[in-house]
Amino acid sequence: MLARAFANGLCKRFPRKTRAVVGLGATVRQDRQASTEVALKKTPLYEFHRAQGGKMVEFAGWSMPVQYKDSHINSHMHTRQHCSIFDVSHMLQTKVYGRDRVKFIESLIVGDIAELKDNQGTLSLFTNTKGGIMDDLIVTKTDQGYLYVVSNAGCADKDSAHMQARLQEFKAAGHDVDLEFMDESLIALQGPSMAQVLQKGVGDDLRKLTFMTSVLTPVFGIQGCRVTRCGYTGEDGVEISVPSGDIVSLTEKLLADSEVKLAGLGARDSLRLEAGLCLYGNDIDETTTPVEASLVWTIGKRRRQARDFPGADIIVPQIKAKTQRKRVGLISTGPPVRQHTPILSSDGRVIGEVTSGCPSPCLKQNVAMGYVEAAFSKVGTSMQVEVRKKEVPAVVSKMPFVPTKYYMGQ
Repeated sequence: MLARAFANGLCKRFPRKTRAVVGLGATVRQDRQASTEVALKKTPLYEFHRAQGGKMVEFAGWSMPVQYKDSHINSHMHTRQHCSIFDVSHMLQTKVYGRDRVKFIESLIVGDIAELKDNQGTLSLFTNTKGGIMDDLIVTKTDQGYLYVVSNAGCADKDSAHMQARLQEFKAAGHDVDLEFMDESLIALQGPSMAQVLQKGVGDDLRKLTFMTSVLTPVFGIQGCRVTRCGYTGEDGVEISVPSGDIVSLTEKLLADSEVKLAGLGARDSLRLEAGLCLYGNDIDETTTPVEASLVWTIGKRRRQARDFPGADIIVPQIKAKTQRKRVGLISTGPPVRQHTPILSSDGRVIGEVTSGCPSPCLKQNVAMGYVEAAFSKVGTSMQVEVRKKEVPAVVSKMPFVPTKYYMGQ
């Protein structure tokens, strides 16, 4: 039944003409058709994906693999039990230089970057003056004289323009800051056996590299790599920024280990959903505040007190005063729950909408997240979701749905 649900879901995501991926936050089209309509960007691994049997689709203007020869479920479970490589080279990588680099980035985001230790990173949010989330990003305070920033592919043009506009303001005010948009490729190696696989190729002791810390190190002899212990699956994992000319070689060296397989966008989406992680454009956007999205923890204590980030006068009061709606996790049985599914109270009144949903390969149940009226946001609250014009029982669940396994040290 689970395999059939996934197959049906993938068919709905990829119909013959416009294969739209529900849950991937951007219109996705079959690569062959889309290429005749727009010039898709390609990562340096594009030909490698095709040679490995990758099924290519359009995602955020890029041609990306949605899956390989393995089924979606097998790829998902392989990541949970072993480890997988995800090509995330379409994401925007940026270096922020200069004496005022921390002040610059903090003028755009909610996080407290000044308090980070060298080579430590944090998830943060670009916010606008109305308190809406412009994008989520990871900022690492390196010991190399720059901040390393990774943000979403679908927001790359918006994010780069936003940073460049603020850069001009800072420079005009006499501040010392500069930006470099990087050409390096980026892959994520995710899963419980990541450390044993990667340790063979690095000199640094990975036991000292804890969750959300980063190091510059050769990887399998390839110079100029940055390894950051983070990821989008809920598993222990790393993201490796590598010179683009070496990305195929590194991927091949990693795949030489029998623990490692390639995985695509389909598995990445179901893995992040089981981990309760937001997808920009689906679960958060410019109409959503961090408080509504249950992301208050990303707002630094000092930043709350200073109210010196965009939208602070709207966001900070919401922390105590509450909001009218809240992002919650949902578990249901029966037909899979998809994006835009109405959420109903027990008496049939519409109280919210699903933003992401799929069958969970690990739990053998349907998992979803969405926004409901705050009065219905308590864990354990029973409600209904409307699937194919039928009301299906659901219950508010704590997230993550599947326990995360981030490496916090021994």
